[in-house]
Amino acid sequence: MGKDKKRREALIYHAKPTPGKIKVVPTKPYSTQRDLALAYSPGVAEPCLEIAKDVENVYKYTAKGNLVAVISNGTAVLGLGDIGPEASKPVMEGKSLLFKIFADIDGIDIEVDTKDIDKFIETVKAIAPTFGGINLEDIKAPEAFEIERRLKEELDIPVMHDDQHGTAIISAAALLNALELAKKKIEDVRIVISGAGAAAISCTKLYKALGAKAGNIIMLDSKGVIRRDRENLSEEKLEFSTERDFHDLKDSLKDADVFIGLSIADIMTPAMLKSMAENPIVFAMANPDPEIKYSLAVKTRKDVIMATGRSDHPNQVNNVLGFPFIFRGALDVRATKINEEMKMAAVKALARLAKQPVPEQVNIAYGETRLTFGREYIIPKPFDPRLISEIPPAVAKAAIESGVAKMPITDWEKYREELLQRSGDDNKVMRLLMSRAKSNPKRIVFAEADQLDVLKAAQIAYEEGIAMPILLGNTEVIKELKKELEFDAEVPIIDQYGQNSYEKRMYYAQKYWEARRRNGATLYSAKSRMRERNYFGSMMVLEGDADGMISGYSRSYATSIKPVFEVIGRASNVSKAATVHIMITSRGPLFLADTSINIDPSAEELAEIAVMTANLAKAFSFDPVMALLSYSNFGSSNHPHASKVKEAVRILHETHPELVVDGEIQTDFALNRELHESQFPFSKLAGKKVNTLIFPNLEAANITYKLLKELHAADTIGPIMLGLKRPVHILQLGASVEEMVNMTAVAVIDAQEREKRRNAKKKQNKQ
Repeated sequence: MGKDKKRREALIYHAKPTPGKIKVVPTKPYSTQRDLALAYSPGVAEPCLEIAKDVENVYKYTAKGNLVAVISNGTAVLGLGDIGPEASKPVMEGKSLLFKIFADIDGIDIEVDTKDIDKFIETVKAIAPTFGGINLEDIKAPEAFEIERRLKEELDIPVMHDDQHGTAIISAAALLNALELAKKKIEDVRIVISGAGAAAISCTKLYKALGAKAGNIIMLDSKGVIRRDRENLSEEKLEFSTERDFHDLKDSLKDADVFIGLSIADIMTPAMLKSMAENPIVFAMANPDPEIKYSLAVKTRKDVIMATGRSDHPNQVNNVLGFPFIFRGALDVRATKINEEMKMAAVKALARLAKQPVPEQVNIAYGETRLTFGREYIIPKPFDPRLISEIPPAVAKAAIESGVAKMPITDWEKYREELLQRSGDDNKVMRLLMSRAKSNPKRIVFAEADQLDVLKAAQIAYEEGIAMPILLGNTEVIKELKKELEFDAEVPIIDQYGQNSYEKRMYYAQKYWEARRRNGATLYSAKSRMRERNYFGSMMVLEGDADGMISGYSRSYATSIKPVFEVIGRASNVSKAATVHIMITSRGPLFLADTSINIDPSAEELAEIAVMTANLAKAFSFDPVMALLSYSNFGSSNHPHASKVKEAVRILHETHPELVVDGEIQTDFALNRELHESQFPFSKLAGKKVNTLIFPNLEAANITYKLLKELHAADTIGPIMLGLKRPVHILQLGASVEEMVNMTAVAVIDAQEREKRRNAKKKQNKQ
């Protein structure tokens, strides 16, 4: 993607449909006059009086305990430098977004228009009563050191400058594990640090706290090695100055064990890397381009243990592994500060987590066969769901043990359960979907590529590395639309009407006729049908000229699906194909079936649909907890509509006892865990969070998913086709670009799964 286009897309993302990335939403009812009287006057006076009696009640009656201020003066924004408080606001909003999605903390960005240390501190202190914690961000050194030190001393809530301590904590965890792999001790190794800003100083202090010896540390800034005989050294630099005979990076790296880069790109040469000791540890963390390119480093030395700040290489030192979870633990025990013990607890918890077996969903999300502790996996991945249940408890325990917690936790298991409820399953599906598709993109036919929105979806899929699009439709129209979209990539364009497609069209027609001649097809009708895009596209997939197809944007579902059933057909072990919609809701994803095909399935067909839907949920790394829905609860009605569902459940309990499934049950009892457990404690669903709903008929399923989509603005993935021989998925008429991109990823994953099964079968046959 061109630089101008990326710039435009970034600007549109931040501007549309609403400027910015965060908003404030109410957490209490407000629909009636009674609600408003409680929310404001006169009811609001009561909590005010309680807080006036005891200021600690502010945590009981307001949002303070889950509110963090993300504060900057814009003097050191990313790699952009001193660009001012207003220009820093998008970054601070982004940090607030990360607080929310990773740890369910409400972050409010505050930009302060002053470079004066005293004024900045005075401002933060004046607004501190609003917040449960303060995250300082993008403030230049050396001012950042004094600002954080004084605020920590003068406030009784957690304060952390993430630019310093975030990188320090994550890199320290990685360093502990790297040293273990290199069979070296931290007190023995010689460490070279390129950079002397806030992050570098904080990293070095933390390494010393872990056991690194001051005499073994060489730090460099833009002028070279920080030597004690240099003039005008700041207090922070003076602490890490040396009298040893080192003057530049080349000298310093000779026989060094560890290189920590927090400086500029490409300053480490292959020769410098070769001069380091055996099993060198290189953390090249300059962003976006590291001090030495990852590919060059591993090519230069096979024994290097390498980390960068980039997500496209192993061992990304990413601050999001730390700050959301550190503040989560601090807030949950009402810590008065984030002290060294809490930081150290986070370091050790992260280091331990990297050594534990990695959940399959993490392997899938990052396109790995099996992540295991080793040179290419020394720190956890940012989307590891265990982070929220491991790091906050470690931080909280350290706060309690070091005496800075005002509200100690006693039931740690309950606390971990509460943390997992905050884990953001609503976002996990989308991240998993895209990451998994990117791991092994496939050739996907866009059967209506001469429609602007369809072509736009194909463009996004291509540029994001999700799929390799094949554009089916009028060649001239597609070329014109590509110009309009600035989609200049060379991707295949096929016009099923065109002369260039004649031989392929005749070949497909012959194959189609041979398969369908006993079902009323003639060779003439077969040739005619191959001029229709859904017949032609389906034949491409059937014959292996493409790996999958999506269609249906501009035609009714029934019209689009008919050619697919005729050409592709059902899998050999399936009696009925079905569709599933995944609804991304505030309570997490809900798998809904069957939303598009079977009008009134029998009990046996419902059971089959349930099994296929369970397999789909597992493919997305969810353990299916399935409710078969009805207007009846466990035999409360003997009507055939209810009895059918009851019979389907009986079949499932008999044939698939491993599945967590029950019914027939009403929707509210299925989704309300407390209600369900109080009335039906005997149910397999009792005490469990239902995430899969099997509907008794098409009418109920279709109405429900469209209601959820329109009334709650829920994101949707679907309809996902189940039970076909090949990966073909039909969109809903008029699907959005985002929905089409999601379905493209589904088609890719579908093709990936089928390829895995084929390869496994081949391997088994050889044995």
